[in-house]
Amino acid sequence: MISLDDSSANWSRRFWWLLAGVFVFRVLFTLFFCAHADLSGDEAYYWDWGRRPDWGYYSKPPMIGWIMGVIGWLAGACDIAIRLTALTLGTLTSAVIFALARRLYDARTGFITALLVLLTPANTGLNLFLTIDALLLLCWSLALLLFWLAAERPQCGWRWLALAVVIGVGTLSKQMMLVFPALMLAFAVFSKPDRALLKNPRMWLAMAAGAAFLTPVLLWQQKHHWITLEHTAHHFNTESLGLGKWLARTLEWPGVQALVYSPVTWAAMVLVLWVSMKQWKSQGRRERYLLLCSAPALVAFTVLALRQRINPNWPAVFWVPPLLLVGAWFSGHLSLPGRITWRTWSLRVSALLVLLAHLVIPLVFLTSLKGHKKLAELRGWKETGRQAGVFLDQVPRPANTFVMALGHRYNAAQMAFSMPQNPRLYRYESSGHPMSQYEIWPGAEERLGDDGLIFSPGAVLPPAVVACFENVERQGRVEVPLGAKTRVYEVFLGKRLKSWTAIPAQPSSTRP
Repeated sequence: MISLDDSSANWSRRFWWLLAGVFVFRVLFTLFFCAHADLSGDEAYYWDWGRRPDWGYYSKPPMIGWIMGVIGWLAGACDIAIRLTALTLGTLTSAVIFALARRLYDARTGFITALLVLLTPANTGLNLFLTIDALLLLCWSLALLLFWLAAERPQCGWRWLALAVVIGVGTLSKQMMLVFPALMLAFAVFSKPDRALLKNPRMWLAMAAGAAFLTPVLLWQQKHHWITLEHTAHHFNTESLGLGKWLARTLEWPGVQALVYSPVTWAAMVLVLWVSMKQWKSQGRRERYLLLCSAPALVAFTVLALRQRINPNWPAVFWVPPLLLVGAWFSGHLSLPGRITWRTWSLRVSALLVLLAHLVIPLVFLTSLKGHKKLAELRGWKETGRQAGVFLDQVPRPANTFVMALGHRYNAAQMAFSMPQNPRLYRYESSGHPMSQYEIWPGAEERLGDDGLIFSPGAVLPPAVVACFENVERQGRVEVPLGAKTRVYEVFLGKRLKSWTAIPAQPSSTRP
């Protein structure tokens, strides 16, 4: 049982000891994980982005590419460095959430909230895989803290300046950050004590300055026919389903959210949101702030789930305020029944799930369970790259040979990362339309006259590829057993590239 009768300094000290202990444990766990698992496809893909920094990429804003570029510059193709970066970002996010809860309530609420965060399965994954959500959650949590600080002292210019920078960096990390200025306006409108913010030029300048970070990104998008917006729009495509499949897809939304945030903790968040919204008129300023920054968006996602599948990470930032409200409830700041029982079972179930996650991963990778076909993406890439590198070392014209991968974009990305030479990878896209960053970059048309070492997941090269070379010879096979599955690439050497058709980004009106 957590004692709540203690000083703020003691609770702060306990938090830092807790965070330090969790960090050390996760460093050791990360080293174990890296010894048995390779990068995910997205991580390798983003690492390859980092070798060519730009103001935009096919599917994401540029920040993840920039961070991967820094990692590559400092450590090269080092999976441990990538994973430790994810851990660092996740640890900073936990510290910011503690600081926010302490500022809104007190240190014991901050401790409980941080504990709830650390005991979610989602947080375990966030600290293990480097994705854009790690960046977004850090920026979002910082923005929540800085906006509250600015609202407390609206004449303090540095607070607004810091908020503008965080919003700007967040928008360069993920498009969802564009919602935050709207939440600022909503709070200024619906919180009577804060309506003076609407007349404060510092707030408007902070929002404008934060949005201004997107200026070079928008110029990049215009140059590339708004390819990222077009890609994002595909996430909202839907299909006609029968009643059974529609119901399963709709219920997947709450089911997955309950799993990634732990069932009892998730139920507590939903309960607190529901009761607090019903009691809106009696809520205090800080509760209204947290409610406005979460409830409307979560309702919107719930409605959206009626028409399409919701990716589990989409609403992640909007669960941060409900976690704070649950922390406030568990520490006695909110009047809801059953506080002690809810707190006890939330922590117990969450701790059990996180413990199981950390036990199951070693169990899987240290036994024959690692051969399951669903784990193939995370295994065997070092060996795949080693074998592929042998073929590249044996080409007759090494200075005039490029490397190409066919199939999914992950094939090119993983080869680029795992081959000892870390070559520049080209990709063949059969559709004739950009489907990845490899079609945004210049293609093999810049290597006319050179040979091409081609890795194909299929036994036969597409005739369109063969026709581009003077002749093509089969060199052998990359073959990596992965238990129930074997990763196979047929290896070909195309002699002297005669022609190659570039795949430029096209206006949406010309896309099929």
